[in-house]
Amino acid sequence: MGSPAEPQPAAITQLSLTCYQCGWSRPVSDLAWRCGHCQAVLDLTGFTPQMPSAGQLAARPQTLWRYRETLPVTEPPDLSMGEGMTPLLPVRGRPELAIKVDYLMPTGSFKDRGAVLLGALARQLRVTAIVADSSGNAGTAIAAYAARLGIACDIYVPAATSAGKLAQLDAYGAHVHRVEGSREDTAAAAALAAERPGVFYASHVYNPVFLHGTKTYVFELWEQLGGRLPGTLVLPVGNGTLVLGCHIGARELLSQGLIDRLPTIIAVQADACAPLARAMSEGRREPAEISAGPTIAEGIAIARPARGAQILAAVDETGGTIVTVTDDQVRAAGADLARSGLFVEPTSAVCWAAVLAGLVPAAEPPDAVVPLCGTGLKSVGHE
Repeated sequence: MGSPAEPQPAAITQLSLTCYQCGWSRPVSDLAWRCGHCQAVLDLTGFTPQMPSAGQLAARPQTLWRYRETLPVTEPPDLSMGEGMTPLLPVRGRPELAIKVDYLMPTGSFKDRGAVLLGALARQLRVTAIVADSSGNAGTAIAAYAARLGIACDIYVPAATSAGKLAQLDAYGAHVHRVEGSREDTAAAAALAAERPGVFYASHVYNPVFLHGTKTYVFELWEQLGGRLPGTLVLPVGNGTLVLGCHIGARELLSQGLIDRLPTIIAVQADACAPLARAMSEGRREPAEISAGPTIAEGIAIARPARGAQILAAVDETGGTIVTVTDDQVRAAGADLARSGLFVEPTSAVCWAAVLAGLVPAAEPPDAVVPLCGTGLKSVGHE
């Protein structure tokens, strides 16, 4: 932690969860996870983020906690595992592109960015039981930080979740509930469990504190690119935690005069499950009703994203779009990355698939950054 003279995050008692639709609001300590009036998702209010100065950053560890003045919770002792400040790599023969290797995180995915903040919140709220649902990566991240905190953890996952992710959950000591049916059925089972008194629903979708962890992705880019952001961010989108986090972070940088425009967001979905891409192509403000098909990109196979309207609005504000790729394109992209020494799970290859398909407009270098969000070790032997 920094010296006592440095600015610190807002006190937990100042934070509220506020419905983005009707304005219903409760203190964070109430453990609400959706609006008690209209059932919509909640946003975090009650603090004003401020990017640290260059001098402050220069003296801090290379973790996402270096941005402590922008985060809504304080860092507890012995929680961090060094998450953050992942490498930014050039692309051979493509000077307009760079790859951010975000799977080089403690649990092997970018979800550690949000999970560590939910862990910090759980510690500050002194909860004794955590519930979460996930297609795998968010659940493993939540389980890992719950293990470090010594908090009981129940994780609900689709029955078809890959063996590698299930093995991680078991290793962390989580109580794993495999749910038959759709990803939405898994979320519904977790939501029911979260209604028990005193249970903290550490949802990467519903708890907005998670998004204030994923926003550190763009803060790192801003530092790594010498105080600017690329013209384009290519991002996978299912529940939208990286898209929304990047949008929040970029808007904070813009509001403080640290960038002069928002980067354009090109979000990528699997064509077998693309409610947001269809909605954008049809000019809708809410996700389209679809019948989802099977896809190897399990991490973004979300037919009814709870924050869908916010995702569409965020992408639209940047002048961006939402595109789709096929499973065959994802397989080819994963193989192409591996030949460069980068081994990712299928979901993490969707953005590179969009690049190879020509869905990311070329511009003067370096213009676009592509994330690699999850290690391929999570999906070995599973497709």
